[in-house]
Amino acid sequence: MPAVRAVAFDFNGTLSDDESLLCEIYQELFAEQGKPLAAQTYYDVLAGNTEEAIIGGWLGVEGDRLAALVAERIDRYRRRTAGGATVDETVRAAVRYASRRVPVAVVSGAFRAEIEPVLEGAGLAGSFSTLVTADDVVRGKPDPECYQLLVRRLGDGIEPSHVLVFEDTEAGVTAAADAGCCCVAVLGTMPAERLTRAEECVGGIDVPLLERLLA
Repeated sequence: MPAVRAVAFDFNGTLSDDESLLCEIYQELFAEQGKPLAAQTYYDVLAGNTEEAIIGGWLGVEGDRLAALVAERIDRYRRRTAGGATVDETVRAAVRYASRRVPVAVVSGAFRAEIEPVLEGAGLAGSFSTLVTADDVVRGKPDPECYQLLVRRLGDGIEPSHVLVFEDTEAGVTAAADAGCCCVAVLGTMPAERLTRAEECVGGIDVPLLERLLA
């Protein structure tokens, strides 16, 4: 692995241990719309994709109706997570460790309005040099646009191969790999056999892991 000059964390399911909560919220919304979603289907088919792919694809909606449902999903998420409790203390320590050494970013298919309250609640808002969110890109993961944008924002001669990425879904790993970044997959949302394009798979994020990867 080349020398690491920046670290990027996916948000849902990686930085924030909330994939089961997201599944629950989508299940609520979809049941209310008359098209129930099984949890296994969420993890097998939808997890890690864009809101257009998840809500629009599952319900067959677009335009204003899609926008309204996305806004409702975000509102439900914010009401349940704004205190920052979904970010484990070991992850917080790892983020702070990394941020004292290299620029640290969030690169997520979630929206800024749902990410920022969680980071603030977890006491991590000041640890990130930039956030790349769904608000910033045209094409979400698995497209590499988000990581390409991150590299441009980082500047300072940082190449994609200098960026260490943490992801938990196949779509996220694909986006990072296609952008030329070094990706470590965090197990939990998906099995390792769906994350084979990552450099390695780990059970969680903590300071010893960052010490090893940033050495």
